[in-house]
Amino acid sequence: MEKKEKIYFISDVHLGASALNNNKERERHLVKWLRHIESEATELFLVGDIFDYWFEYNAVVPKGFTRFFGQLSHMSDHGIKIHFFSGNHDFWAFNYFEEEIGIKVYFKPQTMERCGKKLFIGHGDGLNPKDKGYILLKKVFASKIAQRLFSWIHPDISCYIAHRWSRHSRLSHSDDSSYFDANQGKEEQLIFAQEYLQHHDIDYFIFGHRHVYVDHPLQNNSRLLILGEWINTFSYAMLDETGISLNKYPMEE
Repeated sequence: MEKKEKIYFISDVHLGASALNNNKERERHLVKWLRHIESEATELFLVGDIFDYWFEYNAVVPKGFTRFFGQLSHMSDHGIKIHFFSGNHDFWAFNYFEEEIGIKVYFKPQTMERCGKKLFIGHGDGLNPKDKGYILLKKVFASKIAQRLFSWIHPDISCYIAHRWSRHSRLSHSDDSSYFDANQGKEEQLIFAQEYLQHHDIDYFIFGHRHVYVDHPLQNNSRLLILGEWINTFSYAMLDETGISLNKYPMEE
């Protein structure tokens, strides 16, 4: 019998983050979860910042993540469709994922239909058109010239630079990034979804980036889901014919 659709979504694992000291443990836990869902999953969406840093040279890929890549390859080989959305930490993915593992890569948010529902899926950064500085920075990083210039840096040096930068990110200290307030008018993903619904029919907006675990109702029976992270919460969404839910996969004691 053909499997019924069961579609899973995760984001913000930040594998290899230099600001964290439990990367191997989190990778093993992630692989355990993937093995847990593989018997029923039909699709898997990796919604950005799966890696804390990722850059593909022509003949070099970053060291590590062996267990994770092995499990993804196993799932892909057994017919599970895997989708990778670039985040603000891992947007320099080129052809390695698709050629070696069979993963479809996206650099912009996508609208898709699954289980009879319309989904708007993206990492969730850069949604505020007034944030000119961030939008410009993304354009620079996405430019072929910048990518080529960066590729001329030896991998040991470029990884060092990236991990030094990451040590100054929110992973290394507490701030208000884990707090979601729908009433302050400052939640960019919420504002975007509300405005987008004025001209489009969407059932579920699915984002990462904010490191918060949110299922928020919107107008027209739509919902905003922010996937949380795999640093402390270990959360994910699952969509099937009954609807969508946010869940947590408990870390072993």
